[in-house]
Amino acid sequence: MSATHSSDARLTERPQSPRKRLKVVLYNPRAVFFTMPLALLAIGSELDPDIYEVVTIDARLDADAENTVLSHIGDALCLGVTVLTGAPISDALRISRAAKRARSGLPVVWGGWHPSMFARECLLEEPSVDVTVRGQGEESFAEIVERLAHGRPLDDCAGCTVRLADGTIQENPARSLAQVDKFRAHDYGLIPVERYFELKGKRQLDYISSQGCNFRCAFCSDPFVYGRKWVGLEPVRMAMRLKELWDKYHFDDVNFQDETFFTKAGRVEALADRIIESGMKITWAATMRADQGVRLPDAVWARCKQSGLRRLLVGVESGSNEVLKRIKKDIKIEQVYETAQKMLRFGIAGHFPFIVGFPDETDLHVQQTLECAKRLRSMSPDFLTPIYYFKPYPGSALVMDAVARGFRLPETLEDWAKFDYVAGEPGPWISAEKYELIERFKFFHELAWKRVSRGKRLLQRLARYRCDKDNYRWPIEMLFTRWLMPVQALS
Repeated sequence: MSATHSSDARLTERPQSPRKRLKVVLYNPRAVFFTMPLALLAIGSELDPDIYEVVTIDARLDADAENTVLSHIGDALCLGVTVLTGAPISDALRISRAAKRARSGLPVVWGGWHPSMFARECLLEEPSVDVTVRGQGEESFAEIVERLAHGRPLDDCAGCTVRLADGTIQENPARSLAQVDKFRAHDYGLIPVERYFELKGKRQLDYISSQGCNFRCAFCSDPFVYGRKWVGLEPVRMAMRLKELWDKYHFDDVNFQDETFFTKAGRVEALADRIIESGMKITWAATMRADQGVRLPDAVWARCKQSGLRRLLVGVESGSNEVLKRIKKDIKIEQVYETAQKMLRFGIAGHFPFIVGFPDETDLHVQQTLECAKRLRSMSPDFLTPIYYFKPYPGSALVMDAVARGFRLPETLEDWAKFDYVAGEPGPWISAEKYELIERFKFFHELAWKRVSRGKRLLQRLARYRCDKDNYRWPIEMLFTRWLMPVQALS
């Protein structure tokens, strides 16, 4: 399809039989992780099942995903694709183009983080994409589908960007963040739940109970997408839904995928109470800010543990209070240690990610981060302290400042497909020497404190010695291990 073809022109395609449910095909691109496609669950579940037949295709599960998509689009109302920045873009492009070759009149809708940040650019660069959805997608996608079903144009549909009949790109007004309680409960029958359990190697259910974030971290694009707003499910309803899912799927663990699960302590306490009362025998993991951990009463900590809380992800970002202030994290390192002590006391594992390589970060700042990581890691083998490199991602205040100072972001979808914001090369503010130091530290730091077999204890003692002395020269152990097990890209 050429860039001048209009999505509006295709709206005249009508279903052959008014009694037949209208098919909507949803696609999740290839990736190296097996988290359940919660974005597709959210938008697919919001469509009336009496009117629409939702077909969800996940390339991580389907080795012949392209042919599966092509087998469904002949009578489909549209193809919806969720798109993360990085490698998934390549697969999203491949499938979108294949769908257009097979049926040029098929409306293709992209949603997810990358289209939310680059709504106009995706349409300008890729003629196989007709509509992009920005931010929260439930209401926007439901309205898009309804308009397509009735042959109505999208030129005034809030929350999306559309290619018009004359080839121009129109960005419609934003849609306000809606309370998630108004949406239909996610229908896990839209995905093969048992297949995800199998690929994860555990009966773990992915679940999201809130959207957005109230905070203002300058390195994060969430404030740009959600406007520092947060909406969450009411705890009684959430617990009832979890119990229904537990009765059906018999999972052992719930992985809450919220940005900030502990935003409201009373909500979390009420959920913990309901989980205990329900009789569900589960564990669960969630996200928490360090300042939230400090404020959380011990009684709520205890109740969460009793209900099955096993692990918390607490973003630290930097070991320097000066850097934390600059990136507007709005926490203190002392709060991180206090929260970690509470987690130790209640027997809760921790995941404490750090970021190095912020613009203007000094050697002292980096060293403070490494020292903080060492201190946390040494507290418990159940405390993980991964270190990532700052990668400029649009929408954040730090990146806008970096661009103003001459930093160039990827310019095409193909370039963004090569962008790995989790692993890979560091950003431009890390020298080759500093990168080498950090990579060596990461290896020995991890080995020094994790649980190892008896045969690796000598190697572990050597790693602890290196960390104690900050001596990472001649890292023969690291080079041999990396040769045996190359680091895999994570995005």
